[in-house]
Amino acid sequence: MNPIHLRAGGTSVVVAVDGGRLPRVLHWGPDLGDLGPGALADLQRAALPAVGDSAVTYPQPVPVLPQLHEGWLGRPGIVGDSDGRRWAPYFREAGHTVDGSVLRSAARDPEFGLAIEVEIEVLPGSGLVRQRARVVNEAAEPYRIGSLELALPVPPEATEILDLTGRWALERVPQRRPFQAGEWVRASRGGKPGLEHTLLLAAGERGFGFRRGLVWATHLAWSGNQVLAAELTPAGTRHLAAGEALLPGEVVLGPGESFQSRWQYGSWGDGLDEMAGRFHRHLRSRPRPPRPVVLNTWEAVYFRHDLDTLVALAERGAELGAERFVLDDGWFLGRRDDTTSLGDWTVDPDVWPDGLGPLAARVRELGMDFGLWFEPEMVNLDSDLARRHPDWVFEAGHGPGLPSRHQHVLDLGHPEAYAYVFERISGLVAALEIAYIKWDHNRYLLDAGRRPGVRRQVEQVYRLMAGLKAAHPGLEIESCASGGGRVDLGVLEFADRIWPSDCNDPHERLEIQRWTGLLVPPEMQGTHIGAAESHTTHRVHPLDYRAEKALWGHLGVEVNLLTADAETLSALARWVAFHKEHRELLHSGDVVHADLPDPAFRLEGVVAADRSEALYAFSVVERPAVWPPGRIAFPGLDDDRTYRVEAVYPGSVPGGVLPPWQHTGVTLPGRALRVEAPSLDVDRSVLFRVVAV
Repeated sequence: MNPIHLRAGGTSVVVAVDGGRLPRVLHWGPDLGDLGPGALADLQRAALPAVGDSAVTYPQPVPVLPQLHEGWLGRPGIVGDSDGRRWAPYFREAGHTVDGSVLRSAARDPEFGLAIEVEIEVLPGSGLVRQRARVVNEAAEPYRIGSLELALPVPPEATEILDLTGRWALERVPQRRPFQAGEWVRASRGGKPGLEHTLLLAAGERGFGFRRGLVWATHLAWSGNQVLAAELTPAGTRHLAAGEALLPGEVVLGPGESFQSRWQYGSWGDGLDEMAGRFHRHLRSRPRPPRPVVLNTWEAVYFRHDLDTLVALAERGAELGAERFVLDDGWFLGRRDDTTSLGDWTVDPDVWPDGLGPLAARVRELGMDFGLWFEPEMVNLDSDLARRHPDWVFEAGHGPGLPSRHQHVLDLGHPEAYAYVFERISGLVAALEIAYIKWDHNRYLLDAGRRPGVRRQVEQVYRLMAGLKAAHPGLEIESCASGGGRVDLGVLEFADRIWPSDCNDPHERLEIQRWTGLLVPPEMQGTHIGAAESHTTHRVHPLDYRAEKALWGHLGVEVNLLTADAETLSALARWVAFHKEHRELLHSGDVVHADLPDPAFRLEGVVAADRSEALYAFSVVERPAVWPPGRIAFPGLDDDRTYRVEAVYPGSVPGGVLPPWQHTGVTLPGRALRVEAPSLDVDRSVLFRVVAV
């Protein structure tokens, strides 16, 4: 049987389906065009290795679910058993069907009484490839699954690995290493991907950048424990694997029961920008209204809530052009700090004697919608909820375990706990006409139940988000988890944006947003203008730099507008107006990054899909060894069009030495468009507006 050729969105995936074996990917990457049966057959022959004395040492091409029985000695595709038996399944006699750009394969292990279904799809529009598998226990005895990992191969030219690490307030730090023999494994075991989570695992040509070098990446669409792995075997097989990291006994299949893996996504590109652009197009395929400018209360008032102060803050925000007002932590019963009351989702009558209704009504009178902070999955032990229902608090048999931010985890797998949380949140959403929930998640699931309950907890979170949205059409949800601790395509099936980091320091946010952008487009990243002195790093930055770094995403303001002077308020209003003027471009265009040779500089921006306009920021992030910066070219433009380039200043002109052209602008063809960069102080930037003429 000839290979199957799946094509969509500029991507080709060629899959071998002969010999009764599970699918084997022969090509994943650039579109190969129309290939007839003869060419496909030859492509398969060209991919077969020369086999010597043992097929075990020449295992290519490897199925997307590698099997020990076929000679695979690397990371196993499936681990499972029935009390030590049925431990090495062999799926064969596969049948295959094709529907457009979707391949479905089904195979059985008749001796073990197991069946498997594999689905591979190339998504129209984006060109992403995704795959998943479902295992069915057809036997009379239980079958325990330890892991189920699928893999996508990468070619020999993928010699370098890129992934991300980080910590609280410093998420998404890139790290690179050679793609050498063995396994490079990134695992998350805290019940959420985590602040140190890599988002994706990429492999590409040596030295690949944002604009150059073929690169392939994988991501698991799941908000719980997971594993991403890059593996190079001694036989030369290179692949990227992904799957849930299951806890002991978490998945035990009874007779007739099945287990389905999470979607493993794969993206490729000539440079990271093209690779990331596929994820962006996929996420943008869900229609959304324009992203409203947010006024969030956290950094302005923290836990100090009272009606008069917050009404005054809302009125100042409306004057600046804010379109959404979000009341953060501190509104519920007894909540004067983070040590108490989490889970008691009742409005505090001491602070709000007339409830939150008057504030919500005034917010809407001012032309803004109303949002509210919740942390539905968590509980303080010092709360009415924990005292009434200690059995609703997760513990593994040794008590509630270590507190983190003074909190523990509420077992949403408990039917009564789930119903309580849903009723409380849904009731407030209805009563206050809440348009937006800031959904926080600040503790790892270290002790998720006397029987492991991590995956059940994550599934219940998805169910809760989906249920609230179904009950309240139009409701939007932000995924926040101590900042960027839960960023994945699983939660983004239900959430409308993520909070990349609790750090609003623009020096850090530039990098955090840049690398979070490998998966998430700008408009789905919350980007707020914080205080002059960052509350996480204590660096001090001018308003223009803070505003410019927040401009690109889902813009918000956390400056305390009640203590800001008239000059600050006027400048904030100009930045908000500039964002609104260019919001359509910022939230629909292609994100681009220049590969500048000096790490002291950054040049990045957004280019319209038709290349008719663009907006860029040039920034200095550290003191350069060579000065001045020299000339720069703007990535993503059309070489054959002529563009007018001008510097724009929504705030004030930055300090430094500006080249002569920046005072007048220039008009040049795309292929000749190189301009002298400004000589700026560290942590300063200039915006450039580019329009085709």
